Amino acid sequence: MKKIGLIGGLGPEATVDYYQRIINFFKKRNDNLSYPEIIIYSVTMSEFIGLMEIREYKKATALLLEKIDMVRKAGADFLALTANTPHLLFNQLAEKAKLPLVSIVEATCTEIITKNLKRPGLLGTKFTMNASFYQDVFSKKGIEVIVPEEKDKELINHKLFSEIELGIFKDETREMLIQLIQKMINKQQIDSIILGCTEFPLILTADDYCGIPVLNTTKIHIKEICKICLEE
Repeated sequence: MKKIGLIGGLGPEATVDYYQRIINFFKKRNDNLSYPEIIIYSVTMSEFIGLMEIREYKKATALLLEKIDMVRKAGADFLALTANTPHLLFNQLAEKAKLPLVSIVEATCTEIITKNLKRPGLLGTKFTMNASFYQDVFSKKGIEVIVPEEKDKELINHKLFSEIELGIFKDETREMLIQLIQKMINKQQIDSIILGCTEFPLILTADDYCGIPVLNTTKIHIKEICKICLEE
């Protein structure tokens, strides 16, 4: 098996979820305790988000490249970022990194094509919802990605960084998110919802909400990571 590299800490709750999901994938596949080697570098989230807040994208890219190279030197054969937001810098990272990177966006796009969905809604941090890195990939396949209204983006981002990223999962926050999904169905005619923050699957745990399928980007990413891990 190939050695898996992960850039984690963005945030920590999702990093733990990634590790557990990878191990569980191999538990189901065999019963001989044969797990892959996993190298995790947990980035200081406040440092990265601070750079993103002031749009210091070159510095944020340099920060992540430094950590990626440390994972490479530790022996990883390929690497994944355990968060959606840093995929805003994915092309720059992939160009300069000295080992292959696995895109959560590309993997999600493939999944949506498989499910024959055409108009997914996207929930994520304000960085993800305001950027175009999902749209840039999906539009090439004729898929339109829909984001919430501006005031709803602010509310989602606030809840992410004041609660969910800290491991605080409130019933009223879950209900608020479900209501926003219903609002996007009613007003924007979405046919599915992308959980475009890898913390969201920790609070929105169902396979569908309001009658539309959920695209759990963590689960989709893990599937691709494990597939590559098993490749010769």
